Amino acid sequence: MTQYLDFEKPLAEIEGKAEELRAMARETPEMDVEKEAAALDKKAADLLKSLYADLSAWRKCQVARHPERPHCQDYIDALFTEYTPLAGDRNFADDHAVMGGIARLDDKPVMVIGHEKGNDTKSRIERNFGMARPEGYRKAIRLMDLADRFGLPVITLVDTPGAYPGKGAEERGQSEAIARSTEKCLSLGVPLISVVIGEGGSGGAVAFASANRVAMLEHSVYSVISPEGCASILWKDAEKMREAADALRLTSKDLLELGVCDKVIPEPQGGAHRDAAKTVKAVGKALTAMLAEFNGQSSDDLRADRRRKYLDLGSKGLAA
Repeated sequence: MTQYLDFEKPLAEIEGKAEELRAMARETPEMDVEKEAAALDKKAADLLKSLYADLSAWRKCQVARHPERPHCQDYIDALFTEYTPLAGDRNFADDHAVMGGIARLDDKPVMVIGHEKGNDTKSRIERNFGMARPEGYRKAIRLMDLADRFGLPVITLVDTPGAYPGKGAEERGQSEAIARSTEKCLSLGVPLISVVIGEGGSGGAVAFASANRVAMLEHSVYSVISPEGCASILWKDAEKMREAADALRLTSKDLLELGVCDKVIPEPQGGAHRDAAKTVKAVGKALTAMLAEFNGQSSDDLRADRRRKYLDLGSKGLAA
């Protein structure tokens, strides 16, 4: 059963009525309700198109956080073959909020790393809702080092509210781990491609996405802080998250204009959760195209490409 967001309540009512009619017909076969149900389906489709035609920044945040969106594990299962997971930071522990390993994309060896939020209560707790601890970032550094040594392109799938802010994480050097991971991204001698598949929150996302190319799904978000966190700091009121979301310019459209994002990957009507298979296929196609841009480039060229990208950041969209 589809989980509806707050602004989708009118849509839930229409689709619910159509399903009720069909359920009645299944119980009473002599009833002919298909014409009525089809009319409701059309009404629902028109409303869905209208709702998603011009989403506000806050509604984009809600869609990006939808629990039924495909997560890192779904992309790995569907796009990559011969995936061999690698665990642990060789220092403290294995952080289940970060997963990664060697795999093949289009039969070419790569290193894939991503945040995993989980898809039910048990897995969300195990994955810490995608909020990595220091050992998660140190695991990512270890995997990027391995990729660099063997000449494997690195693909990162970003989906995190931010790094875990707990006491233990701070004691184990959370900020240092994030900084080292960001530094490793920038110093790699192999192509690094990142896709924001849901939330790209704060330094926890930057530590995976300081890449040669950064793509975002259409309804994903990427920002220095969550709208609720921003509102709490600026207005001392988390309920002003709508105003904060607008001010943060965190949507894929805004970030493409600013040069933070290089490519926006369209989502199915109604968001990635309404057609996960189509979304995953679109991400796979985008990954292949972005990796092809760097065929034959030297390590120095790849580092120089990243250097140019981040030194130029902020020079686009200043008049907006």
